[in-house]
Amino acid sequence: MLKLFRENKVPFLIAAIAAVMYGSFAYDLVRHDFVKLFTLYGGLFGLTYYLIRQFGGNLRLLIGLGLLYRLVFLFALPNLSQDFYRFLWDGNIVLQGGNPYLFTPENYIANPEFYKVIIDNAQKLYQGMGELNGSHFSNYPPIKQFCFALASLLGGKSIFGGVIVLRLLMVLADVGILYFGLKLLKLLSLPVNHIFWYFLNPFIIIELTGNLHFEGVMLFFFLAGFYALLTKKWVWAVAGIALSISIKLIPLLFLPVLIQFLWRKNESVLTNFYRTIGFYAWIMALVAFIFIPYLTSEVLYNYASTTALWFQNFEFNASIYYVVRWIGFQIVGWNVIETAGKVLPILVLLFILTISFFRKNTTPYSLLTALLFSISFYFLLSTTVHPWYVATPLLLSIFTAYRYPIVLSFLVVLSYSAYQSNGVEENLLFVFVEYAITIGFAVWEVGFKSPRTQRSIPVSQNI
Repeated sequence: MLKLFRENKVPFLIAAIAAVMYGSFAYDLVRHDFVKLFTLYGGLFGLTYYLIRQFGGNLRLLIGLGLLYRLVFLFALPNLSQDFYRFLWDGNIVLQGGNPYLFTPENYIANPEFYKVIIDNAQKLYQGMGELNGSHFSNYPPIKQFCFALASLLGGKSIFGGVIVLRLLMVLADVGILYFGLKLLKLLSLPVNHIFWYFLNPFIIIELTGNLHFEGVMLFFFLAGFYALLTKKWVWAVAGIALSISIKLIPLLFLPVLIQFLWRKNESVLTNFYRTIGFYAWIMALVAFIFIPYLTSEVLYNYASTTALWFQNFEFNASIYYVVRWIGFQIVGWNVIETAGKVLPILVLLFILTISFFRKNTTPYSLLTALLFSISFYFLLSTTVHPWYVATPLLLSIFTAYRYPIVLSFLVVLSYSAYQSNGVEENLLFVFVEYAITIGFAVWEVGFKSPRTQRSIPVSQNI
């Protein structure tokens, strides 16, 4: 061990410094202390860049560091997000056989005797999740609810215990992404150390393991399903993609983009039609089967109305939408979010359909690039872009020639400047800097940078 340390003094020193910084981030940081937050985050990004560039060939070292940094957070309550309180609230309900989509925490607190469930630590969870979260119906899909219930079961009546279980689930999901990510990179003949721009990225470690956001679990199932699709394991492909949708609905955006990839030139139209329709039908059937235990007309209304709020009421860290909002104020004199929230999703749908049918997406490489462009355009026009949303384009980018999501994974921390000790107020200058640099870098990569060799593999022609 001493010999190993002598031969690797620099990486051990860098690793130790990063571990201390992660510890400070996890146990000695409040969200409104933006100067400290940004300083730690920037330092960690710099150290991570050094480690990947200098020791990218040492997979064991970087994998070990990625696991170590995640475990630093094991006994810490999330300090940048309150969502975990709502996770455990819903988990309590599901664990008792209740339906988490039928009433709000606010309803329960006002009249707990009316409901057929007993929520442990109800007051603490309600106060912790905040008034905004507590006043709306849950819109977390069923598999995600199952994870909440597991945390409530294994964590007992302890909020702290539930957090530890959730965190272990996040770590396991990232290990799964590491596993399938390495396999996919090898399949694409890309350098395997690209995976560390996800696995060792401070953004991923802090937002997913630290703050307990479920993008990692969703991405694990999607990546597993996508890899199964490439290797013609149809049942596993359907299961993986359906489960990812049942964690978060985002992968629904990807389904149209897969059409060309499913269509084989050397087979009849009828055969291709049945294969494609069958693939989509099985995915949607499995998703429907997962949702069925909770479905009622009231649940459908509550779920749809809550989901609509993200498009027509909430606004945070947006880019193009803020320009649209400003123009709206100049023309009509009020916030046009309700109208914009209806029009912008239509533009996203048109973009995705265009890229699905008019762009050649027949190889794994070109397909992954199309998926990256689709999710990027979706977030570009979204009214709300929380930092953890960036995990999806970030993961997709490591299988392509584009690195602008890595740039965004650093700059997105600027959005935390909105959280102050007396409330939330966005600094639009920081928002401008975040998106101006990211969009500028993306335009350079797409339009002016010499493209890297676009790799294709034989499996894409024989799927």
